[in-house]
Amino acid sequence: MAGCSGVKEVIATGNAKIKSSIARDSTENVKLTVKNSLPPVLKKLKKEGYNLVGLEQTTNSTTLADYEFPKKTVIVVGAEREGLTQECLDLLDAVVEIPVWGMPFSYNVATATSLAIYEYCRQFPNG
Repeated sequence: MAGCSGVKEVIATGNAKIKSSIARDSTENVKLTVKNSLPPVLKKLKKEGYNLVGLEQTTNSTTLADYEFPKKTVIVVGAEREGLTQECLDLLDAVVEIPVWGMPFSYNVATATSLAIYEYCRQFPNG
């Protein structure tokens, strides 16, 4: 999904890896960078002028369909069950959430990330 959406790099923490048998050509087109901690990465990206948009359900989050992404955006996604830490949330410029109409109360992280990247690409159809 990342490669066909024009994503050039995925920055992850923990034991992240790309399974080439599943990812097809993405291993050649998408760089995977693994870091120990996310907050220092977010601080660096912010200094480089990126808008940090978290994908999380919070009191002040905006519905994904109503959010207008800035062109220079990093979509920040948390762990499957825990979501984003407060330290990460404090660094974000905006938080978006995807509405749900049934149980469970959220999509899994892969599905939610796909939906957010799709919406970003929909807003910038020419790349």
